[in-house]
Amino acid sequence: MNILLVEPRTPETFWSLRHALRFVGKRVANPPLGLLTMAGLLPREWSYRLVDTNAVELGDDDLRWADYVMVSAMEIHREAVMALAGRCRDLGKPLIGGGPLFMAERDETLGVPHVVVGEAEELAADLVADMSAGAVRALYESPRFPELALTPLPRWDLLNLRHYATMSVQSCRGCPFDCEFCDVVALNGRRPRTKDPVQFIGELESLRTLGWQGPVFVVDDNFIGDKKRCRELLLAMIDWRARTHSRMTFLTEASVNMAAEPELLELMVTAGFKKVFLGLETPSAASLKECRKMQNLRGDLADSVRTIQAAGLEVMGGFIVGFDSDESDIFQRQFEFIQKTGVVTAMVGLLQAMPRSRLYRRLAGEGRLRTVSAGDNTKAVFNFEPRLDREFMIENYRGLIHRLYEPNAYYQRIRTFMDAHHPRGPRPRLTWPDVGAGFRSVWVMGVTHRGRRAYWRFLATTIARHPDQLGVALTLAIMGHHFRIVAAGL
Repeated sequence: MNILLVEPRTPETFWSLRHALRFVGKRVANPPLGLLTMAGLLPREWSYRLVDTNAVELGDDDLRWADYVMVSAMEIHREAVMALAGRCRDLGKPLIGGGPLFMAERDETLGVPHVVVGEAEELAADLVADMSAGAVRALYESPRFPELALTPLPRWDLLNLRHYATMSVQSCRGCPFDCEFCDVVALNGRRPRTKDPVQFIGELESLRTLGWQGPVFVVDDNFIGDKKRCRELLLAMIDWRARTHSRMTFLTEASVNMAAEPELLELMVTAGFKKVFLGLETPSAASLKECRKMQNLRGDLADSVRTIQAAGLEVMGGFIVGFDSDESDIFQRQFEFIQKTGVVTAMVGLLQAMPRSRLYRRLAGEGRLRTVSAGDNTKAVFNFEPRLDREFMIENYRGLIHRLYEPNAYYQRIRTFMDAHHPRGPRPRLTWPDVGAGFRSVWVMGVTHRGRRAYWRFLATTIARHPDQLGVALTLAIMGHHFRIVAAGL
């Protein structure tokens, strides 16, 4: 059986980092972990090709080769999936779709004839039997959230590792919190399901034996969702580092209550974690209460960010405007909060009602839904009727993004971060592509870009005040170049 695995192209977004990747000669930020895991659930004796359309083109010859085509997608990939479905239909190739885009309620507009809903660990055997018999059903739906002991080793051998800036692994699924706008609980449940440390370390070791020594994104819904398990995992990672002398570094997603866990912070830094993405959302206490983000109200939010930075981690933040409780000054309040806390990578988006979220159900009941979410909350559109004037919100949202990524404000944010940040733990491996990226950044931002004066001031103050963080500063400057290009297109 010939199986073609297709990762659809992600549109230009803040997190695509496409313009930054060019500095280090990479094509894609992260690999398609869902497809690699699915391939691990299928028979080893079958033949596989993986085409990540973010890195290479999908040719008709690839489609003709396949007995089955499989695609994994999120809402942001809707148009790409529709185009792929059309190509498969024209060539008579059965297409099987999975991932958050696909729901049990059939979406005829997608044109995907076979759909897997939910996690595939307990569905794979039935799917394989039906594929072998040439009798694939229209719908396969997981009856429960499976234990991750059933999750196979991802098929790293299907990747061209040179295309990727970061590898991805997963240690748990699910989040104990239930924020109104978030669909994670519907997708993965409130009980964090975890991999045994031996299983997780086995995945890291498989990457190490393939020669990977770069960053690794631990793509958990909430890395500290189960604190006891998190501690055990970190101790195992520290032991593995000591045994193998691995140079990998890590980043992950977590909740801000990690600031109240000094032991976990210390273990994370010792294990090699350098960055953490937090859903900070808003400085408005009323809006946090509205969306039931109560974990962000347990202490001063700005102090929590500084505590995590001081421990040695860079905080990347997700922020939202458009809550019913937001007042007209929310844009200025967001700007001031982000600047004073030094959250350099600040993804600010308009509130979106995702189909599986409690927010979606509430707004549907209030008659306020307008369109299906595009899956990218950094586009200047609402998919529902906000309480404040829609045009006022969109205009001020664009203004906020432009202010945040204007060179002077952005470089000032890096300086604020470096003043608070105390880098510790294993040092990242310096490579020749890193050195080349540094020189290219000096040329692009220090010579050709309109913000070159701000860049040289920033570089001079970094060398004077934080010479040990010069690599971090240059990396953040390169990311800022990408963010400015994306912001200009809003």
